[in-house]
Amino acid sequence: MSSCARAATAEEAAFRIDYPLAAARNTRVVALDEAAERIVRHASAESWAQARFYSVSGSGHELVTMAGDPVALTGELQDSNTVVLVSTTGENAEAAATIGAACTVRGIMTAGLVVTPDRIANEALFSLRPHARILLVPAEEDDLLELLRATRA
Repeated sequence: MSSCARAATAEEAAFRIDYPLAAARNTRVVALDEAAERIVRHASAESWAQARFYSVSGSGHELVTMAGDPVALTGELQDSNTVVLVSTTGENAEAAATIGAACTVRGIMTAGLVVTPDRIANEALFSLRPHARILLVPAEEDDLLELLRATRA
């Protein structure tokens, strides 16, 4: 019997997933520097289920929405299950640490994108590495869009 025919048997049907895929993730995307903000702003223009987009303000305890409104980090993480930190230069390492620590305490999965086309930015890599469970280095600008689509943001 071929593997295709075997997969159609009742015995193999017992291993099939018979429930719908999980709902979209409550993803928060945070730009850590000016160039990263341009990338995040571009991604925010797409249609997403529950993703929200920010830049950092100061040490990271406060975020700024793409509309320019300040919001508290703790409130924005309350229903989140994924945070993506985007950096191009390594600026705001303190904010990356603050956000990373808040995510660790809450069990929120963190990802970091070091967007440095044509070069490796050590500062960006070193500022994100301790705080991101998943790290894309060197990432391209479109990698943020692909990551958000893959995680059903």
